[in-house]
Amino acid sequence: MKFHATPIPGLVVVETEPRADPRGRLVRVFGASEFAPLGREWRFVQVNLSRTIGRGSVRGLHFQRPPHAEAKLIRCVRGCVFDVAVDCRTGSPTFLRWHGVELSEDNEREYLLPEGFAHGFQSLTDEAELLYQHTAEYAPAHEGGLRHDDPRVGIAWPLPAANLSARDLALPFSGDGFQGVAT
Repeated sequence: MKFHATPIPGLVVVETEPRADPRGRLVRVFGASEFAPLGREWRFVQVNLSRTIGRGSVRGLHFQRPPHAEAKLIRCVRGCVFDVAVDCRTGSPTFLRWHGVELSEDNEREYLLPEGFAHGFQSLTDEAELLYQHTAEYAPAHEGGLRHDDPRVGIAWPLPAANLSARDLALPFSGDGFQGVAT
């Protein structure tokens, strides 16, 4: 595995290395010893698989507050998405900065988001599936989020945003008193 830093400290793009033969391939998506140099022990306690239908569909931007804040390791297993992380860490020098990366079933990339980041994505294909590994279990009372079109964040989505859920459309803008997420 190769780890690529992004302009936002702690946010990492992971390049996996598939092994292939005439029968198919195998890809290791996580190895504790390989991730150890990132400076912490990674313990994933929940794994989710999401399926999104409709090119241009946007999901997010979601996060969980302490004591249920979570890091996420995200991989696209079908289709292609523009995956976005927004730094929501209180006091961070990169507060409300975003970084996006294309994840697809073909490019073998993963996105590693530490605690305190909001996450969202846009499907660039008619159908996309994402595999998420989480370091904390989902806790509805501690969920939060920001609007996908928050002007202070200014995400440049590749396509017009489509198919947003009522929940995501009801998320607040950062200008509505958002102070960030303590980590």
